[in-house]
Amino acid sequence: MMADDQILHGVPPSLSAAVVGSFAYLTVRDRLPTILTKVIDTIHRNKNKFFEEYGEEGIQAEKQAISLLSKLRNEMQTDKPMLALTDGLQDSESWNQYLQRQQRLQGDQEPVSWFKSPWLYVECYMYRRIHEAVWLNPPINNYDVFNEGKTQSFFESQQAVMALCTYLQEVSKNMEELSKNQLCEHFNKLLQVSLWGNKCDLSISAGQENSQKTSPIESLDSLQPFILVDDSNMVWSTLTSAERSGEVEETATGRVDIVLDNAGFELVTDLVLADFLVSSGLVREVHFHGKSLPWFVSDVTARDFQWTIKQAMAANHRWMSKCGAQWQRYMKEGVWVYHDHPFWTLPHEFCDMAAGAPDLYAALSEADLLLFKGDLNYRKLTGDRDWQHTVGFQTALRGFGPAPLCSLRTLKANVQVGLQPGQGEKLASLNPDWMTCGQYAVVQFFSLKSEQT
Repeated sequence: MMADDQILHGVPPSLSAAVVGSFAYLTVRDRLPTILTKVIDTIHRNKNKFFEEYGEEGIQAEKQAISLLSKLRNEMQTDKPMLALTDGLQDSESWNQYLQRQQRLQGDQEPVSWFKSPWLYVECYMYRRIHEAVWLNPPINNYDVFNEGKTQSFFESQQAVMALCTYLQEVSKNMEELSKNQLCEHFNKLLQVSLWGNKCDLSISAGQENSQKTSPIESLDSLQPFILVDDSNMVWSTLTSAERSGEVEETATGRVDIVLDNAGFELVTDLVLADFLVSSGLVREVHFHGKSLPWFVSDVTARDFQWTIKQAMAANHRWMSKCGAQWQRYMKEGVWVYHDHPFWTLPHEFCDMAAGAPDLYAALSEADLLLFKGDLNYRKLTGDRDWQHTVGFQTALRGFGPAPLCSLRTLKANVQVGLQPGQGEKLASLNPDWMTCGQYAVVQFFSLKSEQT
C-alpha cells in the first residue's frame, strides 16, 4: 500500500498549501515563484553565451524555455491543475502515475492543483517541470540553471573551507597516536560541522547568497544548545560496533552511505567527514548519493561532486589542495563511490522505496550506517506530514530502515518528530518560527537492531 493512502490508521495528513498562512502556503505563494523568476532571469542573462555557442538555435531555445517557465509560474500563481510531463524521459511515466494517484486520492470533483496538493509533491514537481522546460529545448537542454548559485556559494565559503581542510590535515598527522576518546571527540566535531553545513541552503533563501564565512570548528560550542535531539553517541557506537563485538581493534565497520543535500560549503563538510571516517580506519568505504538532475536550487549532482573535488585540488592553499588530491585518490581507488538514482528526484516519501525502487533499497541495505543530510531528506523520511512533535522517529519512518540511519538536519520546514513532551511548546514560545528559521538542528538516529535489543 502506498504512503499517501489516508486510510492508514494514525497517519496524519500531508502538509499542504491549503492551510492559509502555513509555511507550505507561504512557500508556494512567495518562495517558489521567486525561485522560478530567478531561473528565468538566469536563462535570459545567458542569452549571449547560448548565441556564441549555438548561434540562432541557442537564442530560440532560450526563448522557448523562458516561455515554458513563465507559463509554469502562471499555473502556480493561479492554482491551476498539475499537468502530466511530456518530455518522455526515463522518470516521466513514474511522475505521471503519481499524478494520477493523487487525483484518485483527492476524488474526481477537484483537480490536483498547486495549493490543494501535498506540499512535498508540489515542490518536487516544480523542479521536475523546470528540468522539463530546459530539456525540451536543445541545444541548451543540458544547462544547469542553478549552477551559477552553487559555484558562487562555494567560492564565498573559501575561508571556511580552508579552515576545515587545515583542521583535517592536523588531525590526520597524529591519527595513529589518537586514543579512542580523542578519535570520538574529532568524529563528533566533524559530524556537527556536517550538520551545521546544512544551513547553507539556497532553496530556503530562494537563491539569495548563503555561504559560510567563519571557521566552522570555532562555531560549534555556541551552536550546541540549538541541537534539539542529539543521538551522536548512537552513531558513534554503530561505527565502532565491530570492536565491541570482540573483533580486532583495527577492523573497520565497512561502509557508510551519505545521502547528500547541498553543493557548495555543505558538500565540503560531507567530504571532510568522509575523509576522516576512512583515514581514521573507522570505515573502509563511503558511498555518496546525489541527484540525477538539478534539484532544489543547490542539491548536489554528479557534475557538482566532481567539480568540487577538482576545485579543491587546484586551490592555491596547501591543505585544501592536499585534501582535493586525497579525495581524487579515494574516487580512483573505489574507496569513495558516487551514485545517483532516479528515485531521489521523485516525489515519493522513503517508506515507498522498498516497493518503488527495490534496487536502491537493496543497495542502501549493504551499508552499516546511512547518513541522510538536510531538510528535504528529513521531509521524505517522515513523509512531510503533520506529525505531533512527540511522535517517535521510528513511527514517522513508517517501516523505512534498510540499515541503521541518522538524519543530520537543520530545521527549515514545519515537520519535526522525536521531541520530549513540552519541548515543542517551549521552543514555540521562544521563537514562533523555530521549525523553519534554520537555527535549530537534529542528529536523529534509528536502527532496527537497537529496537530489537
